[in-house]
Amino acid sequence: MTAQTTTSATFEQDVLKADGPVLVDFWAEWCGPCRMVSPVLDEIQSENSDKITVMKLNVDENPDLAMKYQITSIPAMKVFQNGEVATTIIGAKPKQALEQDLAEYLA
Repeated sequence: MTAQTTTSATFEQDVLKADGPVLVDFWAEWCGPCRMVSPVLDEIQSENSDKITVMKLNVDENPDLAMKYQITSIPAMKVFQNGEVATTIIGAKPKQALEQDLAEYLA
């Protein structure tokens, strides 16, 4: 199971109304570090699909959400829980570092 795509049209249903924690990866096609972190997030999703949902949001295609959540540099990952931002992670990191940042959701 890999990360799914969300958009302005589906964000409320996919993320804000989701049952468990949802990590949203704010990314863009032209962003090298975003492409580096993408397979890592896919791994985290497939290994922890029962605990967390990983969604990808293209900031170029959904500028309204990028602005709403004050995305100024990418990759930026935000974990939403109960419709609120619970955790923010900025920048590409190795898998182990991301898992540490997400430890409370993966336990």
